[in-house]
Amino acid sequence: MMKKRILSLSLAAAMAGSLVACGGSQTGETTAAPAADTKAETEAAAETEAPAEGQKILKWAMWDKDLTVYYQPLIEAYESAHPDVKVELVDLGSSDYQTVLATQLTGSGSDFDVVTVKDVPGYTTLVNKGVLEPLDEYIAKDGVDLSAFKGLTDQIKVEDKLYELPFRSDFWVVFYNKDIFDAAGVDYPTNDMTFEQYDALARSVTNDMPGQEVYGAHYHTWRSAVQLFGILDGKNSIIDGNYDFLKPYYEMILAEQEDGVCQDYATLKTSNLHYSGAFSQGNVAMMNMGTWFISTLIDKVKAGEYTDCGNWGMVKYPHAEGVEPGSTLATITSLAIPTTAKDKDMSWDFVKFVCGEEGADILASTGTIPAIMTDDIANMVASIEGFPADEGSKEALQTANLYLEMPVSTKSSEMETVLNEAHDNIMTGNSTIDEGIADMNEKISAILAQ
Repeated sequence: MMKKRILSLSLAAAMAGSLVACGGSQTGETTAAPAADTKAETEAAAETEAPAEGQKILKWAMWDKDLTVYYQPLIEAYESAHPDVKVELVDLGSSDYQTVLATQLTGSGSDFDVVTVKDVPGYTTLVNKGVLEPLDEYIAKDGVDLSAFKGLTDQIKVEDKLYELPFRSDFWVVFYNKDIFDAAGVDYPTNDMTFEQYDALARSVTNDMPGQEVYGAHYHTWRSAVQLFGILDGKNSIIDGNYDFLKPYYEMILAEQEDGVCQDYATLKTSNLHYSGAFSQGNVAMMNMGTWFISTLIDKVKAGEYTDCGNWGMVKYPHAEGVEPGSTLATITSLAIPTTAKDKDMSWDFVKFVCGEEGADILASTGTIPAIMTDDIANMVASIEGFPADEGSKEALQTANLYLEMPVSTKSSEMETVLNEAHDNIMTGNSTIDEGIADMNEKISAILAQ
């Protein structure tokens, strides 16, 4: 019981700072230390314990050293297996991490051996600046099996080269309130639902009686909560310039909105209702959201703050006909090797450790969702006190195909603006679905042609 309590607390701490790249915005940010602007400040932020005689120093650039639970156990495990290596953390702060990192790596003062990459746009910037080492030769030499990353590594290649490896990941699932389904006498959601089945299930538990409203589904105002249903078949991309494939998903959700199955988008925008607030009210049957919400639910239910959704579960994302169950969306945090690293073999060995199964086991033991999810790791996460006891929720931790919310592109920021505006116009009725899609097609194509 004590171990489960520790894991639960670790989960809340570790996942509080998860990067939730939803429609271009990031939520769940932790309080960040000021960014280190000079070499002297950076050195001061590093671990101060002196290395033993003969030890090699491995400097790891990261953020939130004192707020993140997995750094120390990873370091301790690696140093125990490699007594000739001393790992030093250099905290660059969270708020401007990628900017500070890029500045340091392109300057003359950087002596990092391994760097953490916070997001896809930051990764693209570093690759374009030529400051990251390609990992393909190391991967081939050591026979690293990239299939364990469920397709993520294919999506972060730049000109067919890989410059980072993910070590942690959050992915989208469907959270549901068991009490609502019990009261309606309806079976719980399953881990293998088509969108048609999901829509029918949401409608079957909806109650539109004034004062007794129960919403079968809830969609937060991020565009990713709607648009990215369309990329789960692996045939479409959010950055290709043609968005006709989004039409059936907008049709489904606007029809649900019209019929009172989900709350009105414009109302949600105006009220600024957080997704956690919506689910905690106890009148939302199902809500699509990322695994970062697990820690919030466990923590708030345990603290007695969420009294109306304590009997919750989760299942895999719904899918189109013919698509493998467990195909879902992901956000990642990765490790990379700077081109200036003094001992790239040492750097690679550390990257391989943290991003591999050994590192994944350690991450899971702290309640963090690793990029690699094996049966043992899923069991570890599911054993945390407060995690639903049903087998379906545990099974939901196993994914099939993972698709990045925003793939690698040098023009992702410009495209993000267009996609967000079109989504807002469609959901508020300022434009029809066809008009909104035509607007996306025209403007994104123009951006890609630049």
